[in-house]
Amino acid sequence: MSKSLNVNLEEIEKFEKVASQWWDLTGDFKPLHQINPLRRQFILQHKPDLFDAEVIDVGCGGGILTESIAKLGAKVTGIDMGEEPLNVAKLHALESGVTVNYEKITAEEKARACAEHFDVVTCMEMLEHVPDPASVIKACADMVKPGGYVFFSTLNKSTKSYLLAILAAEKILKLVPDGTHDHNKFIKPSTLIEWAESNSLKCIDATGIHYNPLTENHKLGPGLDVNYLLCCQKVR
Repeated sequence: MSKSLNVNLEEIEKFEKVASQWWDLTGDFKPLHQINPLRRQFILQHKPDLFDAEVIDVGCGGGILTESIAKLGAKVTGIDMGEEPLNVAKLHALESGVTVNYEKITAEEKARACAEHFDVVTCMEMLEHVPDPASVIKACADMVKPGGYVFFSTLNKSTKSYLLAILAAEKILKLVPDGTHDHNKFIKPSTLIEWAESNSLKCIDATGIHYNPLTENHKLGPGLDVNYLLCCQKVR
C-alpha cells in the first residue's frame, strides 16, 4: 500500500479484527446503531427527499448508515479502506435486499474520479481515524455538487470528550473497545468548520449528540462539547 495514501494501517487493522460484530446490536458497534437514527434524522432535516439522490458514505465501515440511506431510495456508494468491514457490508446488503455500491478506495482517490458527482456526502465517525483529516474534508468538498450537502460527525477535542468518550465509554462502562479513540485526534468544531469553509463548504447547521448512560438514550441538542454533527452546503 502506498505510503502517500491517507490511511492509518493500525486503525484499519483494529476495525478488521472486529468486523464480524458490525451488525450485532449488542456488540462493539452498539453505540453506532443507537445513534444512527439521529444521524439519518439530521440528514433528512436538510435534504428531506433522498429518492434517486446520488449519495456517498465516506468511511462506511460495515454499512450501518449506508444501508439506512439506501432504504430511503437513494443511489448510495459506500467507501472504506477496510477489506473485512466492506465484506460484511456487502453480505448484509445482500441479505437485506438493499442495493449499495461498495468500494475499497480512499476519499481522495474517489474525488479524483468523481468530481462534483454527488448530491450528498456523509463522513461520520471517520475523521478521527485518519492521519490527515483536512485532506478527507477537501475530498468530500470536491465530490459534492455545487449546492449539495456534506455531513460530518466527529468528537470535539475537549476535556469533557476525554472524560465521556474515553474514560467513561472505554475504560469504565466498556461501551466501546478500549483504544477505539485517541483524544489527540479529536477535532474542535471551529477547526473542522475552518477546513470546510476553506474548501467552499459553508457550515449551515451544527448539533451535538448527547448520551444518557442511565437510560442508554441518545438525542440531538445544543452543545458540541463531545460528539457533534455538522451540515455544510457547497457554495455555488
